[in-house]
Amino acid sequence: MPNQHYYSNRPETGHDRRKLKTELRGHPFTFISDAGVFSKSGIDYGSKVMIEALEFSAEAQVLDVGCGYGPIGLAAAVIASAGHVTMVDVNSRAVELAKENAALNGISNVTILESDLFAAVKGKSFDIVLTNPPIRAGKETVHTIFEEAYEHLRDQGELWIVIQKKQGAPSARAKLESLFQEVEEVTKDKGYRIIRARKISSQS
Repeated sequence: MPNQHYYSNRPETGHDRRKLKTELRGHPFTFISDAGVFSKSGIDYGSKVMIEALEFSAEAQVLDVGCGYGPIGLAAAVIASAGHVTMVDVNSRAVELAKENAALNGISNVTILESDLFAAVKGKSFDIVLTNPPIRAGKETVHTIFEEAYEHLRDQGELWIVIQKKQGAPSARAKLESLFQEVEEVTKDKGYRIIRARKISSQS
């Protein structure tokens, strides 16, 4: 049976490239998507809600985990105009599309890597970690992302996630509250919750 999941390393689905034009935070973007990647037909609503809600400094060092073909990470790179965004995804097809989309939109303050979760950024730390977690990969994978995000965040760093209430927002929040010192729901829209979790140093 073909390996069809968007969180697979090598999708075997036939190609179906398409061009998507959109506006995120008032900034025009063009994206190329393809079969075998997350939300190939258009940027999913949850990602859009998250992008509009994001708040961090222009100098931020940002990590986008599970970047897909790039909408969240590339929008973050526009916000972090004097910073840098590292984008990772296990899906090789998504990684190549994200690189293509960065070039297509003239965005150069990004590094895009094929990576099983945080493997390619081992030992690195960030101000901000962003993720639209792969719910279909299972709760264990999602919770691992939260745990590893905490380890990769600097003091006062923040993890931003988008998750639907029906897909486990309450249990996700409980997991975040077990790891992070501050957890808040930034906004919600059509069942999507945007949650921000802040890491505060335990050492005074």
